[in-house]
Amino acid sequence: MTSVLPDWARGRLLTVEEAAERLNTSIRFPRRLIEERRIAFVHVGRNVRIPEAALEAFIAAGLVEPITRRRRRAA
Repeated sequence: MTSVLPDWARGRLLTVEEAAERLNTSIRFPRRLIEERRIAFVHVGRNVRIPEAALEAFIAAGLVEPITRRRRRAA
């Protein structure tokens, strides 16, 4: 049987508190992300849950790679 859910909605659903803990932020930050529709979320009755895959995608989207500098040749 195939699931009708998109990939980002599969897996574990995190509470806002769990998402804040994983991001190492206050609870207000993931709530603001939800309010501004900057992260995917799911309504379960009156509760809001953030799919773990959506949180990982949000983190990956903000990932900045380090700059690698080349050594200059000695003249």
